[in-house]
This record gives sequence, C-alpha cells and structure tokens, in this order.
Amino acid sequence: MENSRRPYVELARLLGITEAAIRKRIRKLEREGVIRGYTIDVDPKKLGYEIVCFLGLDIAPESYMDEVVKLYSTSGDHNILAECWFRSLDELNKFIKELESLPGLIRACPAIVLQRLK
Repeated sequence: MENSRRPYVELARLLGITEAAIRKRIRKLEREGVIRGYTIDVDPKKLGYEIVCFLGLDIAPESYMDEVVKLYSTSGDHNILAECWFRSLDELNKFIKELESLPGLIRACPAIVLQRLK
C-alpha cells in the first residue's frame, strides 16, 4: 500500500521469494477483489488548492459540484461526507452558499483539514 509502483523484483527481494510468486499472488488478490485498483496520492496544495475540507451534509443531493473530490455515504453525525478541494477560503464560502440553496439541505458542517497525518 505504500508504493504501488514498486517493481515485483524489488518486492521479491524484500520478501525473500521469487518474482513469479509475487506475480501469482498479486493476480490472485486482484481476481478476488482484495486489490481493487492502483492509484496516486496527489498533494492538492501543489495543484493550487489551499483548502481541503470535509463537509458533513445532512441531505441527499441530486447532483454534485466539481469541487467534490470524493463522496461517502456515512453513519454517524451526517448521512453524507464530501471531500472538497478549494483554491481559497472564499471559494469554500461560495460553495457553502450554493449548497444552502439546495432543497432539503438541513445542515452543512465544514471541517477544514489542517494537516494530513497519515
């Protein structure tokens, strides 16, 4: 999970097994759905997004805006949790005002990410 680009040869060396064993195991994990895909980890600030915010929403919106990077159905305090990226605090405020115009919105609770710890 640390580096999906790590070569099979290196994994085999680290684990003390053959590259063929690594390939076979990874194919099996993919087939069984344990490995669902490969992705990258992007730093939003390097792309010009100064604000990363998780919005707890009590609503079932019909459509989602471009600012929403990921959307989760959750248990707990809110029925929807949205990860959003904004270039500025002004963009976040504008987005929340847009949300407030959606019919059925009960509450929008932003939690700005101060630092990613892991």
